[in-house]
Amino acid sequence: MLWGGVAGGALELRRLDGGRVRIAGAFPYGSPAELGRGRVEVIASRAFAARLEAGEDVHLLSGHDFEKPLASRAAGTLELRDNDDALSFEATISPETTWARDFLAAHDAGLIRGLSPGFRVSPDGERIEARSGVVRRTITAADLFELSAVTRPAYGGAQIEARNWNATEAAPDDGLRRALNRWRA
Repeated sequence: MLWGGVAGGALELRRLDGGRVRIAGAFPYGSPAELGRGRVEVIASRAFAARLEAGEDVHLLSGHDFEKPLASRAAGTLELRDNDDALSFEATISPETTWARDFLAAHDAGLIRGLSPGFRVSPDGERIEARSGVVRRTITAADLFELSAVTRPAYGGAQIEARNWNATEAAPDDGLRRALNRWRA
């Protein structure tokens, strides 16, 4: 599983009746992220469209942990909107689990503000270009499985280790392409 995110990708919380919380956020497309010296990645507009339009389940997680779900499409607690500028969402979180309460407390303390998608790059869903010593990977199609509320999104450069690709002058061969596209749980 690959993760990406945007530094400063704000999450907005609103308290509802009954203790529930409404959270909203957006992952902007087209924002280049420097993932290390000479490595830049961009997620193209509507790169996640195929799975979203098919109505597949997507989860909102705390910290990319499938053991800490906060909302999901299947449960009717996660709404996703995809347009040319961003993938945005609204979710309703019930604080009846310990991890939801932990997430809400961390958000209230200002510790969790970032948004990071977990996805698998589709076959032929990327373009890799090398220019002037910089390798730019543009993701054009990917299967989105989850969005996570995180402290430091990978797109801020802090979680480079979450990426599984190396800068090369040449496009990756098929073996490396398979490695880049495999699911990481």
